[in-house]
Amino acid sequence: FLHAPDIYMEKIAYGKKFENLEIDPSYPVDEIVKKLSKHSGIKIENLVVCILNRSRHKNLIQLIRKTGARIKLIADGDVSAVIATTDDNSGVDLYLGTGGSPEGVLAAAALRCLGGKIYGKLLFDNEADKKRASIMGISDFNKIYSTEEMASGEVMFAATGVTDGTLLKGVRIKKNIATTYSVVMRSKTKTVRYVEANHDIKIKQIIK
Repeated sequence: FLHAPDIYMEKIAYGKKFENLEIDPSYPVDEIVKKLSKHSGIKIENLVVCILNRSRHKNLIQLIRKTGARIKLIADGDVSAVIATTDDNSGVDLYLGTGGSPEGVLAAAALRCLGGKIYGKLLFDNEADKKRASIMGISDFNKIYSTEEMASGEVMFAATGVTDGTLLKGVRIKKNIATTYSVVMRSKTKTVRYVEANHDIKIKQIIK
């Protein structure tokens, strides 16, 4: 996995149906949306772009809206939002925006198992961030990382929902039973397993 400092990462991700499409992630986002539309044959007004609902994305949202594409704003959970681009039933075609770099690496691991692509560029606010990155082995501060560069080799991905998200339901507690919903994936076999588990909280204590 890419060993990156806990700073923001600019991300572009799209699902398996666009997998053969090669894009330059440094292109303006409106051009990327148009290219996805042309490649897939999906009209721009039918493309759905998922973006974290943050003030820093105000200009990005305005730019996407000018293309005519639809926008799905989410409160949190950009890992599951990236994964949603691979699910034909999610209604999400493209993920754009900035979020944590560790979450970008985790999302890359999931896409290695599911198909699709993610590109990420680390965003440095100051020299201290660059110094930390250098210590962690990063020398090119302008590099755009591909899926394989963020998560190489054979990887596995596992996640359990805490709150309801695009990918998984959150924890449900009824009487003394807590129900959790998890997913486990493997890149080598492209196997995806969903696990629903019941936990007796009289026996298995919940750590708060």
